[in-house]
Amino acid sequence: MKFENLKASVQEIIDLIAAKNDREANNKLLEVNETLDEMLDHAEEDEDLREISRYQVLLNQLHVKINGEEQVDGE
Repeated sequence: MKFENLKASVQEIIDLIAAKNDREANNKLLEVNETLDEMLDHAEEDEDLREISRYQVLLNQLHVKINGEEQVDGE
């Protein structure tokens, strides 16, 4: 799987957020999210599914950080 590439991409998003480049961070987040969706579609091992789930949670938190949206229970 491409978890090493995914990890590097997530770090790039974090670096862009730190540099206050929210537009680029959001674009990269959307790109990584698409990659994650593709990985989910092809994942067969439980461990891969767990790792993908961790990245989904992290990407959601980064999305909130970039866009300033509050989390709402149940959504």
